[in-house]
Amino acid sequence: MPTRTAFFLSDGTGITAETFGNAILNQFEIDMRRVRLPFLDSVDKAHQAVRQINHTAEVEGKRPLVFATVVNMDVLAVVKAHCNGMMLDMFGTFVEPLEDELGIKSNHRVGRFSDASKSKEYNDRIEAINFSLMHDDGQSHKDLAGSDVILVGVSRSGKTPTSLYLAMQHGLKASNYPLIPEDFDRRKLPPALVPHRKKIFGLTIAPERLSEIRNERRPNSRYASLENCRAEVNEAEAMMRREGIRWLSTTTKSIEEIATTILQEIRPERLAY
Repeated sequence: MPTRTAFFLSDGTGITAETFGNAILNQFEIDMRRVRLPFLDSVDKAHQAVRQINHTAEVEGKRPLVFATVVNMDVLAVVKAHCNGMMLDMFGTFVEPLEDELGIKSNHRVGRFSDASKSKEYNDRIEAINFSLMHDDGQSHKDLAGSDVILVGVSRSGKTPTSLYLAMQHGLKASNYPLIPEDFDRRKLPPALVPHRKKIFGLTIAPERLSEIRNERRPNSRYASLENCRAEVNEAEAMMRREGIRWLSTTTKSIEEIATTILQEIRPERLAY
């Protein structure tokens, strides 16, 4: 059972508070109950959040940890004045010293986009997501030249989630293309990819792990057999070496680690944060 509760407060989505807070909590060997309280954009909602936090403190007999990214000063004042938790005001901790250092005031904007409908960055990100979905698993050869990166690898090696992560988090147009037995028989890249060789990045995976993943999808099939997985991985890696394609193994890596490695390698000019 969890031994403590952590609350993530924000007048936006709470994603920043949760991401930052979890990065800190992961440094400790402790089982936490995590509660996100987003869109605290009024004093009434702030009081509701405080009641929930204080009730938790009373029931558990321990102060909850409260990670807050609240820019509305009225809301923040209520939480700070009445909350019986350990308050960690992340914007206050970092924004105020930066204001002093830079000599300017922050815009106290809630969330990444003050108005998503008018944000070029946001619209570019949506365009990148649509592009990546259209070019998932080799579905379309149209405008492959518009790709920022083209991921290749055997089926179930992590191409689709990595493509979508690159699109959603960084606004990159990421295509992905499966390497299949016909490609191995020809000992050549799929013809559609040849003109875009410089944009290609390969993903591979340990055959044992690949077999586990495929068995969840098609149990006891030849597609999922360890023998077939070994053969496909060996052929794919041999092709990448022949073609001079940069590649990495996804076996033990998270999507975030895979994406970061790709970004370091391809160094795209257009990168959103």
